[in-house]
Amino acid sequence: MQSYFWVILQGSLLTVGVSLLALGVSVLFGLVGAAAKLSGRPVLVVLATIYSTIIRGIPDLVLMLLVFYGGTIGLNTLLEKLGSKATVDIDPFTAGVLTIGFIYGAYMTETFRGAILSIPKGQMEAAWAFGMSRPQTFLRITLPQMVRYALPGFTNNWLVLIKATALVSLIGLQEMTYLAKQASAATRSPFIFFVFTGALFLVYTWITLVVLKKVNARYSLGTTRVQL
Repeated sequence: MQSYFWVILQGSLLTVGVSLLALGVSVLFGLVGAAAKLSGRPVLVVLATIYSTIIRGIPDLVLMLLVFYGGTIGLNTLLEKLGSKATVDIDPFTAGVLTIGFIYGAYMTETFRGAILSIPKGQMEAAWAFGMSRPQTFLRITLPQMVRYALPGFTNNWLVLIKATALVSLIGLQEMTYLAKQASAATRSPFIFFVFTGALFLVYTWITLVVLKKVNARYSLGTTRVQL
């Protein structure tokens, strides 16, 4: 049985890879979504609102299956109508990363939007008065403070995102949950393998909490510390 534990441990590296890449995608979507909602332009506000509302209302598993199966069919149908003989095959890893990132981008949108709204508007107006451009104002004034305000919500989203990676096992990606199911079926000892998998998730959660607490302490210098 030791060989199964080792295989699951190796599969956990794939879980970490999916989590980190999906986090990057979600942060990108979150920043774009928050910027659209705060832009004051009706079209962008409506599009961002539709995105954050619909995505947060549809179960993660349904979206995962839609992207993996429906996305492949939709792209191939589009290519066929355009006269192309090429075919697209979305692999489980790509589908998992993009779907989880897209889903949690909706949550990040609200997290970042709330964080930006927490910053006094007078600070940005003062930066513009000193001649800073909007990109400079964002990088020097808005972003450092946004990180501090967004960290508690960001941490919660990240912890849920890590657990959501278990869903990619349903589309065939051989991460640690998928391998735990395979080991359980082969040995008829599901309890021990799923406990081991749960323990690995807890280890990753603990490590990220430690890291994010250090980040929070760094960005909370001179202010009241926020407990994550």
